[in-house]
Amino acid sequence: MFELFSGLDAWLALSLALALLFVLTFEFINGFHDTANAVATVIYTKAMPPNLAVIMSGIFNFLGVLLGGVGVAYAIVHLLPVELLINVNTSRGLIMVFSLLAAAITWNLGTWYFGIPASSSHTLIGSILGVGLANALLTDIPLGDGVNWQKAIDIGLSLVFSPVAGFVVAALLFLALKYWMPTPKVHSTPVLRKETKGKNKPPFWNRLVLIVSAMAVSFVHGSNDGQKGIGLIMLVLIGIVPAKFVLDLNSTTYQISRTRDAAVHLGEFYQRNAPTLSEYLALGQAANTELPKQFRCDPKLTEPTINGLLRTLDGVNDYRDLSEEARIDIRRYLLCLDDSAKKVGKLPDLPAREKADLDKLRKDLTATTEYAPFWVILAVALALGIGTMVGWKRVVKTVGEKIGKQGMTYAQGMSAQITAACAIGLANVYSLPVSTTHVLSSGVAGTMVANRSGLQGSTISNILLAWVLTLPTSMALAAGLFYVSTLIFG
Repeated sequence: MFELFSGLDAWLALSLALALLFVLTFEFINGFHDTANAVATVIYTKAMPPNLAVIMSGIFNFLGVLLGGVGVAYAIVHLLPVELLINVNTSRGLIMVFSLLAAAITWNLGTWYFGIPASSSHTLIGSILGVGLANALLTDIPLGDGVNWQKAIDIGLSLVFSPVAGFVVAALLFLALKYWMPTPKVHSTPVLRKETKGKNKPPFWNRLVLIVSAMAVSFVHGSNDGQKGIGLIMLVLIGIVPAKFVLDLNSTTYQISRTRDAAVHLGEFYQRNAPTLSEYLALGQAANTELPKQFRCDPKLTEPTINGLLRTLDGVNDYRDLSEEARIDIRRYLLCLDDSAKKVGKLPDLPAREKADLDKLRKDLTATTEYAPFWVILAVALALGIGTMVGWKRVVKTVGEKIGKQGMTYAQGMSAQITAACAIGLANVYSLPVSTTHVLSSGVAGTMVANRSGLQGSTISNILLAWVLTLPTSMALAAGLFYVSTLIFG
Protein backbone atom coordinates (compact mmCIF):
# COMPACT_ATOMS: atom_id res chain seq x y z
CA MET A 1 0.00 0.00 0.00
CA PHE A 2 2.66 2.51 1.06
CA GLU A 3 4.57 2.21 -2.20
CA LEU A 4 1.85 4.27 -3.89
CA PHE A 5 3.29 7.36 -2.12
CA SER A 6 6.79 6.78 -3.50
CA GLY A 7 7.98 9.37 -6.00
CA LEU A 8 5.14 11.81 -5.27
CA ASP A 9 5.63 15.46 -4.39
CA ALA A 10 4.92 16.22 -0.75
CA TRP A 11 1.72 18.16 -1.51
CA LEU A 12 0.44 15.42 -3.80
CA ALA A 13 1.22 12.70 -1.26
CA LEU A 14 -0.61 14.72 1.41
CA SER A 15 -3.59 15.26 -0.90
CA LEU A 16 -3.72 11.54 -1.69
CA ALA A 17 -3.59 10.64 2.01
CA LEU A 18 -6.38 13.11 2.80
CA ALA A 19 -8.51 11.84 -0.08
CA LEU A 20 -8.15 8.24 1.11
CA LEU A 21 -8.95 9.35 4.67
CA PHE A 22 -12.09 11.10 3.40
CA VAL A 23 -13.29 7.91 1.67
CA LEU A 24 -12.62 5.76 4.73
CA THR A 25 -14.38 8.35 6.91
CA PHE A 26 -17.40 8.11 4.61
CA GLU A 27 -17.39 4.33 4.99
CA PHE A 28 -16.97 4.61 8.77
CA ILE A 29 -19.97 6.96 8.93
CA ASN A 30 -21.83 4.62 6.60
CA GLY A 31 -21.17 1.85 9.12
CA PHE A 32 -22.93 3.48 12.04
CA HIS A 33 -25.42 5.32 9.83
CA ASP A 34 -26.73 2.43 7.75
CA THR A 35 -25.84 -0.67 9.70
CA ALA A 36 -28.01 0.43 12.61
CA ASN A 37 -30.81 -0.65 10.32
CA ALA A 38 -29.30 -4.12 10.01
CA VAL A 39 -29.32 -4.68 13.77
CA ALA A 40 -32.37 -2.58 14.66
CA THR A 41 -34.84 -5.44 14.76
CA VAL A 42 -32.56 -7.95 16.48
CA ILE A 43 -31.75 -5.40 19.22
CA TYR A 44 -35.27 -4.07 19.62
CA THR A 45 -36.77 -7.57 19.91
CA LYS A 46 -34.01 -8.46 22.45
CA ALA A 47 -32.93 -11.43 20.36
CA MET A 48 -29.33 -10.33 21.01
CA PRO A 49 -27.72 -7.95 23.50
CA PRO A 50 -26.86 -4.65 21.77
CA ASN A 51 -23.08 -4.90 22.20
CA LEU A 52 -22.94 -8.46 20.86
CA ALA A 53 -25.29 -7.59 18.00
CA VAL A 54 -23.20 -4.69 16.74
CA ILE A 55 -19.95 -6.64 17.09
CA MET A 56 -21.39 -9.55 15.10
CA SER A 57 -22.85 -7.14 12.56
CA GLY A 58 -19.46 -5.46 12.21
CA ILE A 59 -17.82 -8.83 11.55
CA PHE A 60 -20.41 -9.78 8.91
CA ASN A 61 -20.13 -6.36 7.28
CA PHE A 62 -16.37 -6.90 7.13
CA LEU A 63 -16.82 -10.31 5.50
CA GLY A 64 -19.38 -8.92 3.07
CA VAL A 65 -16.90 -6.35 1.77
CA LEU A 66 -14.12 -8.92 1.45
CA LEU A 67 -16.26 -11.39 -0.49
CA GLY A 68 -18.57 -9.04 -2.40
CA GLY A 69 -16.56 -8.40 -5.59
CA VAL A 70 -16.42 -5.07 -7.45
CA GLY A 71 -19.54 -5.09 -9.67
CA VAL A 72 -21.42 -2.49 -7.61
CA ALA A 73 -18.20 -0.46 -7.19
CA TYR A 74 -17.88 0.13 -10.91
CA ALA A 75 -21.62 0.65 -11.33
CA ILE A 76 -21.09 3.69 -9.09
CA VAL A 77 -17.92 4.81 -10.92
CA HIS A 78 -19.62 4.63 -14.30
CA LEU A 79 -22.28 7.09 -13.25
CA LEU A 80 -19.70 9.63 -14.40
CA PRO A 81 -19.46 10.03 -18.18
CA VAL A 82 -16.64 8.12 -19.77
CA GLU A 83 -15.05 11.36 -21.07
CA LEU A 84 -14.60 12.60 -17.51
CA LEU A 85 -13.16 9.26 -16.41
CA ILE A 86 -10.57 9.14 -19.19
CA ASN A 87 -9.56 12.81 -19.20
CA VAL A 88 -9.43 13.56 -15.47
CA ASN A 89 -6.16 15.10 -14.32
CA THR A 90 -4.63 15.23 -10.84
CA SER A 91 -6.06 18.57 -9.70
CA ARG A 92 -9.50 17.89 -11.19
CA GLY A 93 -9.46 14.42 -9.65
CA LEU A 94 -8.75 15.82 -6.19
CA ILE A 95 -11.47 18.45 -6.50
CA MET A 96 -13.95 15.85 -7.74
CA VAL A 97 -13.32 13.42 -4.89
CA PHE A 98 -13.27 16.02 -2.10
CA SER A 99 -16.44 17.70 -3.39
CA LEU A 100 -18.57 14.58 -3.61
CA LEU A 101 -17.30 13.16 -0.32
CA ALA A 102 -17.72 16.42 1.61
CA ALA A 103 -21.31 16.65 0.37
CA ALA A 104 -22.06 13.00 1.20
CA ILE A 105 -20.51 13.12 4.68
CA THR A 106 -22.30 16.36 5.58
CA TRP A 107 -25.74 14.99 4.70
CA ASN A 108 -25.11 11.60 6.30
CA LEU A 109 -24.04 13.13 9.60
CA GLY A 110 -27.01 15.51 9.62
CA THR A 111 -29.62 12.79 9.09
CA TRP A 112 -27.91 10.46 11.57
CA TYR A 113 -27.89 13.18 14.23
CA PHE A 114 -31.67 13.54 13.96
CA GLY A 115 -32.17 9.75 13.92
CA ILE A 116 -33.68 9.76 10.42
CA PRO A 117 -33.11 6.54 8.41
CA ALA A 118 -31.78 8.32 5.30
CA SER A 119 -29.88 6.49 2.58
CA SER A 120 -26.10 6.67 2.18
CA SER A 121 -26.58 5.22 -1.31
CA HIS A 122 -28.85 8.08 -2.34
CA THR A 123 -26.38 10.55 -0.84
CA LEU A 124 -23.37 9.16 -2.67
CA ILE A 125 -25.16 8.81 -5.99
CA GLY A 126 -26.55 12.34 -5.74
CA SER A 127 -23.06 13.67 -5.02
CA ILE A 128 -21.60 11.90 -8.05
CA LEU A 129 -24.38 13.20 -10.29
CA GLY A 130 -23.79 16.72 -8.96
CA VAL A 131 -20.09 16.54 -9.80
CA GLY A 132 -20.87 15.27 -13.31
CA LEU A 133 -23.32 18.08 -14.01
CA ALA A 134 -20.99 20.76 -12.61
CA ASN A 135 -18.17 19.41 -14.76
CA ALA A 136 -20.43 19.67 -17.82
CA LEU A 137 -21.11 23.34 -17.04
CA LEU A 138 -17.39 24.07 -16.64
CA THR A 139 -16.31 22.27 -19.81
CA ASP A 140 -19.18 23.38 -22.08
CA ILE A 141 -20.44 19.82 -22.43
CA PRO A 142 -24.23 19.51 -22.90
CA LEU A 143 -25.89 18.67 -19.59
CA GLY A 144 -27.33 15.57 -21.25
CA ASP A 145 -23.75 14.29 -21.65
CA GLY A 146 -22.57 15.40 -18.21
CA VAL A 147 -23.74 12.18 -16.57
CA ASN A 148 -24.11 8.61 -17.74
CA TRP A 149 -27.89 8.94 -17.71
CA GLN A 150 -28.59 5.36 -18.74
CA LYS A 151 -26.63 4.06 -15.78
CA ALA A 152 -28.25 6.72 -13.58
CA ILE A 153 -31.72 5.62 -14.69
CA ASP A 154 -30.91 1.94 -14.03
CA ILE A 155 -29.64 2.76 -10.54
CA GLY A 156 -32.52 5.16 -9.92
CA LEU A 157 -35.04 2.47 -10.76
CA SER A 158 -33.36 0.03 -8.39
CA LEU A 159 -33.42 2.64 -5.60
CA VAL A 160 -37.10 3.43 -6.23
CA PHE A 161 -38.47 -0.08 -6.67
CA SER A 162 -36.43 -1.85 -3.97
CA PRO A 163 -38.27 -0.15 -1.04
CA VAL A 164 -41.62 -0.67 -2.78
CA ALA A 165 -40.78 -4.35 -3.19
CA GLY A 166 -39.59 -4.43 0.43
CA PHE A 167 -42.92 -3.00 1.63
CA VAL A 168 -45.04 -5.46 -0.36
CA VAL A 169 -42.95 -8.61 0.16
CA ALA A 170 -42.49 -8.03 3.91
CA ALA A 171 -46.24 -7.45 4.28
CA LEU A 172 -47.05 -10.67 2.40
CA LEU A 173 -44.48 -12.65 4.37
CA PHE A 174 -45.92 -11.34 7.62
CA LEU A 175 -49.46 -12.30 6.56
CA ALA A 176 -48.18 -15.78 5.68
CA LEU A 177 -46.64 -16.12 9.15
CA LYS A 178 -49.89 -14.92 10.71
CA TYR A 179 -51.83 -17.54 8.73
CA TRP A 180 -49.50 -20.50 9.29
CA MET A 181 -48.37 -19.60 12.83
CA PRO A 182 -51.18 -17.73 14.58
CA THR A 183 -49.79 -18.52 18.05
CA PRO A 184 -49.65 -15.31 20.15
CA LYS A 185 -46.02 -15.70 21.20
CA VAL A 186 -44.85 -15.29 17.59
CA HIS A 187 -46.82 -12.07 17.30
CA SER A 188 -45.92 -10.59 20.67
CA THR A 189 -43.90 -7.44 21.18
CA PRO A 190 -40.94 -7.54 23.61
CA VAL A 191 -42.89 -5.38 26.07
CA LEU A 192 -45.97 -7.63 25.94
CA ARG A 193 -43.89 -10.81 26.35
CA LYS A 194 -42.19 -9.30 29.39
CA GLU A 195 -45.54 -8.40 30.95
CA THR A 196 -47.30 -11.72 30.26
CA LYS A 197 -44.47 -14.26 30.42
CA GLY A 198 -41.84 -12.43 32.42
CA LYS A 199 -39.28 -13.19 29.72
CA ASN A 200 -36.96 -10.74 27.98
CA LYS A 201 -35.98 -12.90 25.02
CA PRO A 202 -38.19 -14.10 22.14
CA PRO A 203 -39.04 -17.82 21.70
CA PHE A 204 -36.06 -19.90 20.62
CA TRP A 205 -36.81 -20.38 16.94
CA ASN A 206 -37.95 -16.76 16.54
CA ARG A 207 -34.72 -15.66 18.13
CA LEU A 208 -32.69 -17.91 15.84
CA VAL A 209 -34.37 -16.57 12.69
CA LEU A 210 -33.97 -12.98 13.88
CA ILE A 211 -30.26 -13.46 14.56
CA VAL A 212 -29.51 -15.29 11.30
CA SER A 213 -31.47 -12.82 9.17
CA ALA A 214 -29.82 -9.83 10.92
CA MET A 215 -26.37 -11.20 10.16
CA ALA A 216 -27.48 -11.88 6.57
CA VAL A 217 -28.58 -8.25 6.23
CA SER A 218 -25.21 -7.15 7.64
CA PHE A 219 -23.35 -9.36 5.16
CA VAL A 220 -25.23 -8.18 2.08
CA HIS A 221 -25.05 -4.58 3.32
CA GLY A 222 -21.27 -4.92 3.56
CA SER A 223 -21.16 -6.37 0.08
CA ASN A 224 -23.35 -3.66 -1.46
CA ASP A 225 -22.33 -0.55 0.46
CA GLY A 226 -18.70 -1.55 0.91
CA GLN A 227 -18.28 -1.69 -2.83
CA LYS A 228 -19.32 1.96 -3.04
CA GLY A 229 -16.31 2.83 -0.93
CA ILE A 230 -14.11 0.63 -3.08
CA GLY A 231 -15.33 2.46 -6.18
CA LEU A 232 -14.57 5.84 -4.56
CA ILE A 233 -11.03 4.81 -3.62
CA MET A 234 -10.38 3.61 -7.17
CA LEU A 235 -11.59 7.01 -8.43
CA VAL A 236 -9.09 8.64 -6.05
CA LEU A 237 -6.19 6.42 -7.10
CA ILE A 238 -6.86 6.65 -10.83
CA GLY A 239 -7.28 10.43 -10.63
CA ILE A 240 -4.19 11.16 -8.52
CA VAL A 241 -1.68 8.40 -9.32
CA PRO A 242 -2.89 7.08 -12.69
CA ALA A 243 0.39 5.41 -13.68
CA LYS A 244 -0.04 2.82 -10.92
CA PHE A 245 -3.78 2.22 -11.05
CA VAL A 246 -5.31 2.86 -14.50
CA LEU A 247 -4.61 -0.82 -15.18
CA ASP A 248 -4.22 -3.80 -12.90
CA LEU A 249 -0.43 -4.09 -12.87
CA ASN A 250 -0.73 -7.60 -11.43
CA SER A 251 -2.51 -8.83 -14.56
CA THR A 252 -1.03 -12.06 -15.86
CA THR A 253 0.22 -12.58 -19.39
CA TYR A 254 -2.89 -14.66 -20.01
CA GLN A 255 -5.19 -11.84 -18.85
CA ILE A 256 -3.40 -9.34 -21.10
CA SER A 257 -3.66 -11.75 -24.04
CA ARG A 258 -7.34 -12.20 -23.25
CA THR A 259 -7.82 -8.42 -23.39
CA ARG A 260 -5.99 -8.26 -26.72
CA ASP A 261 -8.03 -11.16 -28.11
CA ALA A 262 -11.25 -9.45 -26.96
CA ALA A 263 -10.32 -6.39 -29.04
CA VAL A 264 -9.65 -8.59 -32.08
CA HIS A 265 -12.92 -10.46 -31.63
CA LEU A 266 -14.77 -7.18 -31.14
CA GLY A 267 -13.53 -6.00 -34.53
CA GLU A 268 -14.64 -9.31 -36.06
CA PHE A 269 -18.01 -8.98 -34.35
CA TYR A 270 -18.57 -5.57 -35.92
CA GLN A 271 -17.57 -6.81 -39.35
CA ARG A 272 -19.89 -9.79 -38.98
CA ASN A 273 -22.76 -7.42 -38.21
CA ALA A 274 -21.69 -4.77 -40.73
CA PRO A 275 -25.08 -4.62 -42.50
CA THR A 276 -26.63 -3.48 -39.21
CA LEU A 277 -23.74 -1.50 -37.71
CA SER A 278 -21.85 -0.07 -40.67
CA GLU A 279 -23.48 3.36 -40.62
CA TYR A 280 -23.56 3.69 -36.82
CA LEU A 281 -19.86 2.79 -36.45
CA ALA A 282 -18.65 4.27 -39.79
CA LEU A 283 -17.07 0.92 -40.60
CA GLY A 284 -14.35 1.18 -43.24
CA GLN A 285 -14.57 4.97 -43.32
CA ALA A 286 -12.35 5.96 -40.42
CA ALA A 287 -9.98 3.02 -39.97
CA ASN A 288 -6.83 5.12 -40.51
CA THR A 289 -8.10 8.24 -38.75
CA GLU A 290 -5.81 9.69 -36.07
CA LEU A 291 -7.47 9.80 -32.68
CA PRO A 292 -7.75 13.26 -31.12
CA LYS A 293 -5.43 14.22 -28.26
CA GLN A 294 -8.41 15.09 -26.07
CA PHE A 295 -10.25 11.78 -25.95
CA ARG A 296 -13.93 11.75 -26.78
CA CYS A 297 -15.63 8.39 -27.07
CA ASP A 298 -17.33 8.46 -30.46
CA PRO A 299 -18.76 5.19 -31.89
CA LYS A 300 -17.62 6.34 -35.32
CA LEU A 301 -14.02 6.15 -34.08
CA THR A 302 -14.38 2.51 -33.01
CA GLU A 303 -12.07 1.07 -35.68
CA PRO A 304 -9.22 3.56 -35.03
CA THR A 305 -9.62 2.86 -31.29
CA ILE A 306 -9.34 -0.90 -31.80
CA ASN A 307 -6.28 -0.38 -34.01
CA GLY A 308 -4.69 1.95 -31.45
CA LEU A 309 -5.28 -0.58 -28.65
CA LEU A 310 -3.81 -3.46 -30.63
CA ARG A 311 -0.72 -1.41 -31.60
CA THR A 312 -0.12 -0.43 -27.97
CA LEU A 313 -0.63 -3.99 -26.69
CA ASP A 314 1.48 -5.61 -29.40
CA GLY A 315 4.07 -7.87 -27.75
CA VAL A 316 3.14 -6.74 -24.22
CA ASN A 317 3.32 -9.45 -21.55
CA ASP A 318 3.45 -7.23 -18.45
CA TYR A 319 1.75 -3.87 -17.99
CA ARG A 320 4.71 -2.74 -15.87
CA ASP A 321 6.87 -2.70 -19.01
CA LEU A 322 4.73 0.08 -20.50
CA SER A 323 5.27 3.79 -20.01
CA GLU A 324 2.82 5.83 -17.94
CA GLU A 325 1.38 7.38 -21.11
CA ALA A 326 0.88 3.97 -22.73
CA ARG A 327 -0.99 2.63 -19.68
CA ILE A 328 -3.28 5.65 -19.65
CA ASP A 329 -3.88 5.27 -23.39
CA ILE A 330 -4.80 1.59 -23.00
CA ARG A 331 -7.33 2.41 -20.31
CA ARG A 332 -8.82 5.13 -22.51
CA TYR A 333 -9.06 2.75 -25.46
CA LEU A 334 -10.71 0.07 -23.33
CA LEU A 335 -13.23 2.42 -21.70
CA CYS A 336 -14.18 3.93 -25.06
CA LEU A 337 -14.58 0.52 -26.70
CA ASP A 338 -16.70 -0.67 -23.78
CA ASP A 339 -18.81 2.50 -23.89
CA SER A 340 -19.45 2.15 -27.63
CA ALA A 341 -20.14 -1.58 -27.30
CA LYS A 342 -22.71 -0.83 -24.59
CA LYS A 343 -24.47 1.58 -26.97
CA VAL A 344 -24.32 -0.96 -29.80
CA GLY A 345 -25.90 -3.57 -27.52
CA LYS A 346 -28.97 -1.35 -27.14
CA LEU A 347 -29.59 -1.03 -30.88
CA PRO A 348 -32.95 -2.61 -31.75
CA ASP A 349 -31.87 -4.44 -34.92
CA LEU A 350 -29.11 -6.49 -33.31
CA PRO A 351 -30.19 -10.13 -32.69
CA ALA A 352 -30.42 -11.28 -29.06
CA ARG A 353 -27.73 -13.92 -29.58
CA GLU A 354 -25.31 -11.30 -30.88
CA LYS A 355 -26.07 -9.03 -27.93
CA ALA A 356 -25.19 -11.88 -25.57
CA ASP A 357 -21.85 -12.34 -27.39
CA LEU A 358 -21.19 -8.62 -27.12
CA ASP A 359 -21.79 -8.70 -23.35
CA LYS A 360 -19.17 -11.43 -22.98
CA LEU A 361 -16.67 -9.44 -25.05
CA ARG A 362 -17.27 -6.38 -22.86
CA LYS A 363 -16.42 -8.38 -19.73
CA ASP A 364 -13.15 -9.52 -21.29
CA LEU A 365 -12.33 -5.96 -22.38
CA THR A 366 -12.73 -4.54 -18.88
CA ALA A 367 -11.19 -7.42 -16.92
CA THR A 368 -7.93 -5.52 -16.28
CA THR A 369 -9.51 -2.09 -15.68
CA GLU A 370 -12.39 -3.00 -13.34
CA TYR A 371 -10.44 -4.29 -10.37
CA ALA A 372 -9.43 -3.30 -6.85
CA PRO A 373 -6.21 -4.13 -4.97
CA PHE A 374 -6.69 -6.27 -1.90
CA TRP A 375 -5.50 -3.52 0.45
CA VAL A 376 -8.30 -1.25 -0.84
CA ILE A 377 -10.92 -3.91 -0.11
CA LEU A 378 -9.40 -4.61 3.33
CA ALA A 379 -9.27 -0.91 4.29
CA VAL A 380 -12.92 -0.37 3.33
CA ALA A 381 -13.96 -3.56 5.13
CA LEU A 382 -12.24 -2.38 8.34
CA ALA A 383 -13.73 1.14 8.14
CA LEU A 384 -17.25 -0.18 7.57
CA GLY A 385 -16.92 -2.92 10.17
CA ILE A 386 -15.58 -0.63 12.89
CA GLY A 387 -18.14 2.06 12.06
CA THR A 388 -20.88 -0.49 12.61
CA MET A 389 -19.95 -0.76 16.26
CA VAL A 390 -20.76 2.86 17.20
CA GLY A 391 -23.68 5.25 16.91
CA TRP A 392 -26.45 2.71 16.42
CA LYS A 393 -28.91 3.73 19.17
CA ARG A 394 -30.69 6.62 17.40
CA VAL A 395 -31.83 4.63 14.38
CA VAL A 396 -32.66 1.44 16.34
CA LYS A 397 -35.27 3.33 18.36
CA THR A 398 -36.75 4.86 15.19
CA VAL A 399 -37.09 1.51 13.42
CA GLY A 400 -38.36 -0.39 16.45
CA GLU A 401 -40.87 2.05 17.92
CA LYS A 402 -41.47 5.09 15.75
CA ILE A 403 -42.53 3.66 12.39
CA GLY A 404 -45.68 1.93 13.64
CA LYS A 405 -48.13 3.07 16.27
CA GLN A 406 -47.34 -0.12 18.18
CA GLY A 407 -44.00 -1.74 18.92
CA MET A 408 -42.54 -4.26 16.50
CA THR A 409 -43.51 -7.90 17.01
CA TYR A 410 -41.16 -10.85 16.49
CA ALA A 411 -42.99 -11.87 13.31
CA GLN A 412 -42.70 -8.36 11.93
CA GLY A 413 -38.97 -8.25 12.67
CA MET A 414 -38.40 -11.59 10.94
CA SER A 415 -40.46 -10.60 7.91
CA ALA A 416 -38.67 -7.27 7.44
CA GLN A 417 -35.18 -8.72 7.89
CA ILE A 418 -35.66 -11.74 5.64
CA THR A 419 -37.07 -9.46 2.94
CA ALA A 420 -34.18 -6.99 3.26
CA ALA A 421 -31.53 -9.73 3.12
CA CYS A 422 -33.06 -11.28 -0.02
CA ALA A 423 -33.63 -7.93 -1.78
CA ILE A 424 -30.12 -6.61 -1.19
CA GLY A 425 -28.55 -9.97 -2.01
CA LEU A 426 -30.42 -10.03 -5.33
CA ALA A 427 -29.23 -6.48 -6.07
CA ASN A 428 -25.64 -7.63 -5.47
CA VAL A 429 -26.06 -10.38 -8.05
CA TYR A 430 -27.06 -7.79 -10.67
CA SER A 431 -24.44 -5.23 -9.51
CA LEU A 432 -27.07 -2.66 -8.53
CA PRO A 433 -26.62 -0.33 -5.54
CA VAL A 434 -29.66 -0.25 -3.28
CA SER A 435 -30.45 1.35 0.07
CA THR A 436 -30.39 -0.93 3.09
CA THR A 437 -32.09 1.86 5.03
CA HIS A 438 -35.08 2.18 2.72
CA VAL A 439 -35.53 -1.53 2.06
CA LEU A 440 -35.61 -2.39 5.77
CA SER A 441 -37.65 0.64 6.87
CA SER A 442 -40.22 0.04 4.13
CA GLY A 443 -40.33 -3.64 5.11
CA VAL A 444 -41.12 -2.69 8.71
CA ALA A 445 -43.79 -0.27 7.48
CA GLY A 446 -45.29 -2.98 5.29
CA THR A 447 -45.64 -5.34 8.25
CA MET A 448 -47.22 -2.58 10.33
CA VAL A 449 -49.84 -1.97 7.64
CA ALA A 450 -50.44 -5.70 7.22
CA ASN A 451 -50.92 -5.99 10.99
CA ARG A 452 -53.36 -3.07 10.92
CA SER A 453 -51.37 -1.40 13.68
CA GLY A 454 -51.04 1.83 11.71
CA LEU A 455 -48.07 4.06 10.98
CA GLN A 456 -46.77 7.07 12.86
CA GLY A 457 -47.29 9.95 10.47
CA SER A 458 -44.46 12.12 11.80
CA THR A 459 -41.81 9.41 11.42
CA ILE A 460 -43.02 8.31 7.99
CA SER A 461 -43.12 11.91 6.79
CA ASN A 462 -39.56 12.45 8.05
CA ILE A 463 -38.35 9.31 6.26
CA LEU A 464 -40.15 10.26 3.05
CA LEU A 465 -38.86 13.82 3.30
CA ALA A 466 -35.30 12.53 3.66
CA TRP A 467 -35.92 10.14 0.76
CA VAL A 468 -37.12 13.00 -1.45
CA LEU A 469 -34.54 15.58 -0.38
CA THR A 470 -31.40 13.42 -0.19
CA LEU A 471 -30.76 13.19 -3.93
CA PRO A 472 -31.30 16.86 -4.91
CA THR A 473 -29.60 18.17 -1.75
CA SER A 474 -26.47 16.05 -2.18
CA MET A 475 -26.42 16.91 -5.90
CA ALA A 476 -26.58 20.62 -5.14
CA LEU A 477 -23.95 20.44 -2.39
CA ALA A 478 -21.48 18.45 -4.51
CA ALA A 479 -22.10 20.51 -7.65
CA GLY A 480 -21.59 23.76 -5.76
CA LEU A 481 -18.41 22.57 -4.08
CA PHE A 482 -16.99 21.22 -7.34
CA TYR A 483 -17.88 24.33 -9.33
CA VAL A 484 -16.44 26.80 -6.83
CA SER A 485 -13.35 24.70 -6.08
CA THR A 486 -12.57 24.31 -9.77
CA LEU A 487 -12.83 28.05 -10.35
CA ILE A 488 -10.49 28.69 -7.41
CA PHE A 489 -8.01 25.81 -7.63
CA GLY A 490 -8.57 24.23 -11.04
